[in-house]
Amino acid sequence: MKQHIAFIGAGNMASAILGGLLRQGVSAAQLQVVDPFEPARERCASLGVAAHAVADPALAQADLVVWAVKPQVFAQAALQAAPHVGQALHLSVAAGITSDSIAAWVGSQRVVRAMPNTPALVGLGQTGLYARPSVTDADRAWVEQVLAATGATLWVDNESLLDAVTALSGSGPAYFFYFIESMVRAGQAMGLSLAQAKQLAIGTMAGAAELAATSADSPAVLREKVTSKGGTTHAALTHMENKKVGAYFEEALEKARIRAQELGQEFGR
Repeated sequence: MKQHIAFIGAGNMASAILGGLLRQGVSAAQLQVVDPFEPARERCASLGVAAHAVADPALAQADLVVWAVKPQVFAQAALQAAPHVGQALHLSVAAGITSDSIAAWVGSQRVVRAMPNTPALVGLGQTGLYARPSVTDADRAWVEQVLAATGATLWVDNESLLDAVTALSGSGPAYFFYFIESMVRAGQAMGLSLAQAKQLAIGTMAGAAELAATSADSPAVLREKVTSKGGTTHAALTHMENKKVGAYFEEALEKARIRAQELGQEFGR
C-alpha cells in the first residue's frame, strides 16, 4: 500500500522535505499540501502536488502529517485539520511547541518533534528528533526516511534537549553567517574586494567544517595546529580571548535555548 503524506504549511523547510521525497521517487500523487498563501500553493502545484488553501476531508488519506507552520499559528492550524488526521503519524518542525501540546491539538499520541536547520535546503542539514512513547520503531524509521534527503538526523531521549538542539544547530547557521559577514567586512577594510573577501570567508568556513568533520583530531587540536605562538592566528585569538568572545558566544546560545522554551510556553496549550 502506498503511503500518503500531507504537509500543513509549504514554506522553505516543507519545500526541502517535499523536494527530497520527490527525488527519492515518491509520487506527487502521494503528497498533498495545505497552505493559505497562493504563491506557496502554486509552487507545489507546479510539481504536481495537490495544494489546498484550507484543511478538508482529503487530509483523511494522510498516513503522515508534517506540521511546517509557525509556532504562533500551530494551534489554529491544528484546530482546522484535527478532525481529519487523528489516525496519522505526526511530524512537527515547529520550534518550541511541545509534543504534549501537539498531541492534545491533533488528537493523537503518535507525535515526533523535529528541529531541523536551513542547510537542509541543500541536503546538508542537521535535524534533532524526539518521539513520544506511542511512536513505534517503524514510525521512527519512516521519519528518518522522509528526512533523509535533508541531511543527518539525531534522536534525543529527553524532549527538553530539543531546546539545546535548537540553540546549537537550529539557530546555528545564523551564527556562521554572522561570522562570515564580519570576516567579509574585515577583508574589505584590509583592501580586498567584496568578491574576494566573500570567497575567502565562505571557502574557509566550508573547508574548516569539512576538516573538523573528517579529521581524527578534535577542534581544539586543529585550532592549536594553526596557532603558532607569536604568529598571526595567535594575535587574533588572543584578542578574542581578551574580549571574552568565547564566553559571550556560549551565553548567546543559552539565550537561544531559553527562548525556545519560552516559545513552547507562549504558543502551547
